[in-house]
Amino acid sequence: MKYTSQKICLIGDFGVGKTSLIRRFVDGEFSDQYLATVGVKISRKVITTDIKSPSSNSLQLIIWDVEGSQKFKGIAPNYLQGARGAVIVADMTRSETIKNLRQHIQQFLSINPQACVIIALNKADLIELEYTEKAIQECQSLLSTQITATYLTSAKTGNNVDEIFTELAHKLILL
Repeated sequence: MKYTSQKICLIGDFGVGKTSLIRRFVDGEFSDQYLATVGVKISRKVITTDIKSPSSNSLQLIIWDVEGSQKFKGIAPNYLQGARGAVIVADMTRSETIKNLRQHIQQFLSINPQACVIIALNKADLIELEYTEKAIQECQSLLSTQITATYLTSAKTGNNVDEIFTELAHKLILL
């Protein structure tokens, strides 16, 4: 099978569910046990799309799960270099992680100014509908040409998990 490879990063505060989203997408699994990512963990998955592209309609996503702790922020830019896209993740049960989205987006785009970004508001299965609408409105102010979309996700239920990665893959194939 012929495909191209593109690096993407999952970025966000600690405990927002970056690893769980990747695990649900790559392995189709979810675990309630919290294991903090130390440094970076790299996963891969090939996506085949119906998009006609001169090179290929298949794309191998090389997914970098970047640690979200404060002490790691100083060296995180080294891990972000060369990424063509990112999923910036917030935890719907912790409003401070939504407020920190702008900082994560700015840092990522300052290193990769031509990249695409998708926002994942994770753990949406744990929140009242009224709060989700408020969070989406807050994220609308962050939208720019490089921020493709905002999704309510749940690694636990699988809601919109495949969609965030598939949408990002479509954008990368078209670049």
